Amino acid sequence: MQTRTLGTTGPQVSALGLGCMGMSPVYGDADRAESIATLHAALDAGMTLLDTGDFYGMGHNEMLIAEALRTAPAALRERALLSVKFGGLRDPDGGWGGTDGRPVAVKNFVAYSLQRLGVDHIDVYRIARVDPDVPIEETVGAIAELVEKGHVRHIGLSEASAENIRRAAATAPIVDVQLEYAIITRDIERKILPTTRELGIGVTAYGVLSRGLISGHFTQDQQLAPNDFRSFSPRFQGENLQHNLNLVEALRKIAEQKGVSVAQIAFAWVLSRGEDIVPLVGARTRKRLTEALGALDVTLDAADITAIEEAVPADSAAGTRYPAAQMAHLGTEH
Repeated sequence: MQTRTLGTTGPQVSALGLGCMGMSPVYGDADRAESIATLHAALDAGMTLLDTGDFYGMGHNEMLIAEALRTAPAALRERALLSVKFGGLRDPDGGWGGTDGRPVAVKNFVAYSLQRLGVDHIDVYRIARVDPDVPIEETVGAIAELVEKGHVRHIGLSEASAENIRRAAATAPIVDVQLEYAIITRDIERKILPTTRELGIGVTAYGVLSRGLISGHFTQDQQLAPNDFRSFSPRFQGENLQHNLNLVEALRKIAEQKGVSVAQIAFAWVLSRGEDIVPLVGARTRKRLTEALGALDVTLDAADITAIEEAVPADSAAGTRYPAAQMAHLGTEH
């Protein structure tokens, strides 16, 4: 498995990480046994970075990962690096209540995560969204205290603006920022990516397949469960969906010419954007994991990159990546 380093001060990780969110009920119901088998297959393939959030399924995702690690061979378990997001407030009905970045909350969140994960430290710890009511210096400062005590190894950020990235980095070393980045979602190229590169901070890219939209497997008539995020995501609605699937068909032509899948082209493009970027694979099954891993064998030359970016130009997607209410609360520029 190819490796990359998170920023200039972070750990060495596999070139592709595993984003585990979909293994909890986010895109409809998930199969627990298949999820654990997929986690085991990822570790066996050499993937080391496992990404989760304490609010994914209200702790379900962390406990799932704990079970997978507990039942994996010791050598694979010891190589796993855990990246955890915190701060998202939930209610018993699955609703959202904002973000809590207060120092006392940071320490509370990590205590529960350590218990659910069954570990004595978290490798990368990050607030999921910057709390607009708490200076980022206070949130990052609290994580820095956890680093000093050995409960956390490295500090990350998620969906942070260029300004907040600078302020956070001035407070404590930041290894990476988790951001949505895909051929169809390139907002970070304007301000955020230049900032992370200036500061020597890595990027873990989620949404590389735009929640399955550009996987090459999503269809116009696909039925979505009520508890599937995509059932109310703007990019999956009506004319937006048809427009976006037309972009996918343009990508498919390029993929077919190279003898690979659309998903592999999408991952290969993000991998080609720089050694400081680690794409997260959101696979929920071993079949989709295997497909994504195949992207590591795809080589894109300058002509390929040009063709891909002409097929899906920047800002060509129809619809925002979240509903309007959620977009208003994102910490990144959009």
